[in-house]
Amino acid sequence: MEQRKIYLLLTDTGTMFTRMIKLFTQEPLNHASLAFDENLVEVYSFGRKNMRNPFIGGFVKENIRTGLFKHAKCAIYSCTVSEKQYQEMRRKIINFENNKQNYKYNLIGLIGVLFNIEIERKNAYFCSQFVASVLKDSGVVLINKPLAFVTPSDLKATSPFQLVYEGKLNFYFSTTEMNQNSNNQPLLLKTM
Repeated sequence: MEQRKIYLLLTDTGTMFTRMIKLFTQEPLNHASLAFDENLVEVYSFGRKNMRNPFIGGFVKENIRTGLFKHAKCAIYSCTVSEKQYQEMRRKIINFENNKQNYKYNLIGLIGVLFNIEIERKNAYFCSQFVASVLKDSGVVLINKPLAFVTPSDLKATSPFQLVYEGKLNFYFSTTEMNQNSNNQPLLLKTM
């Protein structure tokens, strides 16, 4: 059976919103995204639709080479999944993309996490809730916890994920490009 790799990207962009979340979580990386390639071209999450306004959010395909991500700290994890799981994830993402106007950022649910109150809202997700939902619905086993409580640190702690890189996101890009140009060997770095 053919297998594929997917990637979990955890970031800290240093914004005021991120700093507020960090005060409550005491975790260094508080934004989660799902990627389908090691070059992080196809990266999806729930976050800002407008870089200047953290309160207008929803389903986004993130360009993590510019804007808030340009100088972000990150950790990148990989996970091997079956072809069937991979295709199911792709179907889910296509569905989100085709209906993105129907989805919103679950800010109320995020507040619920802080106060340990489970708040589920129709067509609303925060970043780690979205990633956990896609993984669970695709048959990738995660933690035994309601999706409304899943945090980025919960995602990285699940057994299928292996750390690939930790450090500055822009350094990862320059290193992977250099690595691919030289010998096409897999990259394993930890620099943070």
